[in-house]
Amino acid sequence: MIRLFVGLDLPADLRDALDLLTGGIPGAHWRPAENYHVTLRFIGEVDEDRCEDIHDALAEVRAPAFDLCVAGIGAFDNGQRAHTLWAGVPKDPPLVHLRDKVERAVVSTGLPPERRKFAPHVTLASVKQAPVHKVQDFIAHHNLFRSEPFRVDRFTLFSSDLGRGGPTYTAEADYPLTEAG
Repeated sequence: MIRLFVGLDLPADLRDALDLLTGGIPGAHWRPAENYHVTLRFIGEVDEDRCEDIHDALAEVRAPAFDLCVAGIGAFDNGQRAHTLWAGVPKDPPLVHLRDKVERAVVSTGLPPERRKFAPHVTLASVKQAPVHKVQDFIAHHNLFRSEPFRVDRFTLFSSDLGRGGPTYTAEADYPLTEAG
């Protein structure tokens, strides 16, 4: 079995800029910069045959390349306290178009549709054990963060190995997007 998700890799300079924001929240479990990505579709554990079917379906996705940025800092919560600190990604139409095509491709392999609403973001840290006021202070201090636009010219099928030190992500396949012209 292999644990998979489809996402967008980030340019090294953006990873570095996000990594410079980290720290200052006791109890936070910060993600390493090499793990920063935007998830388009979490797939979960599948067998080798299903993995090949997913790869084949994703290889058929056709969508245009586009520019994207990362803007704002926030947190997902359970109604009582924050659990995940993130950098936001605007839900621009080209991103939603790509995500919808990826979703259709994954569902075409027999997997169930994603039930969660698409909320594009880059996970920075787990803050379940962090003091609430420290998380709020961090967000208030960094919420104006905005990256320069970067070109999204491909999407990636990643595998995820859940080790003791946190997950390790491996790019299994890249799928190019088309440039207008």
